[in-house]
Amino acid sequence: MKNIYFLIVPQTHPLDIIGPAQLFYECKENGADLNLFFVSTTESTELDSSLGLGFSKLTPYQNLDLKEDDIIVVPGIEFDLLMDVDFRLESQDFYSWMRTQYTNGVTMVSVCTGAFLLGESGLLKGKMATTHWKAFDVFEQKFPDTKLLKNKLFVENERIYTSAGMLSGIDLCLYLVEKEFGIKFAVEIAKEIVLYFRRGETDPQLSIFLQYRNHLDDRIHNAQDFIGSNLATPFNIEDIADKVHMSARNLTRLFKKTTGITIGHYLSKLRVEQSINLLADGYTIDFAAQNCGLSSTNQLRTLLKKHKEIIPADIESYL
Repeated sequence: MKNIYFLIVPQTHPLDIIGPAQLFYECKENGADLNLFFVSTTESTELDSSLGLGFSKLTPYQNLDLKEDDIIVVPGIEFDLLMDVDFRLESQDFYSWMRTQYTNGVTMVSVCTGAFLLGESGLLKGKMATTHWKAFDVFEQKFPDTKLLKNKLFVENERIYTSAGMLSGIDLCLYLVEKEFGIKFAVEIAKEIVLYFRRGETDPQLSIFLQYRNHLDDRIHNAQDFIGSNLATPFNIEDIADKVHMSARNLTRLFKKTTGITIGHYLSKLRVEQSINLLADGYTIDFAAQNCGLSSTNQLRTLLKKHKEIIPADIESYL
């Protein structure tokens, strides 16, 4: 039997724990030999989350006797607390306990900024990791001996797994389920929790549909919305320009200035991600090409080959 321990830290982000816990609970309900425990990182059996929602009936970490191959899930917490010197000093015994568990063969799984807690425990020194994209700069400053992988949903090395955010934490836990119980069981669990698109460690943190949107120009946002909503329909620059009430020339210039890439490059990126998603979901390459606004499967294959470095291994057979 495998035991999974969910750490509850002061100011825990609730979904960082509840999401993975629900996934493993469904595994248990479907026959997996698992035990779930909820653990306080202090001496208290009750702690408040970042939302003010309380956790109770917790087991203080000092009372536990973990064994090899058990799993500890470490959530993200409020960033101000992560930066608090007093919190760091008060947590030294807990960090020491974490190091001992890892030495004894326990697997560590962090969600979002939970990577900071692993870093403070000294467990990420000389290793690779990821965390939430908003925390990249601070993470690199605090843990220069850790190689930060900035565009990964999750990173695996030596029984330590780190993930980018709450949803990617669920992706990571599903990946662990697949490793432990096989792909068929993992697919069934994904269906159970209505997680239809399963992402892997090679997928980027941010979808192309969310990238290049960190600007304040409503006209370019509207242009991006139009492009993303009409991938299956042939259109040209003039169509986009008419939609946002600009000349094609001015739109072309402003789009590049605002986003850093051309409209054509942006459209290609959208088509690549859309086609990968469709093919991964089991649709034919004809269907994928048609729904990306391409006139033939050869066009789609040519496009995918140009972006081969980001094509998942299970999609390469279509090239």
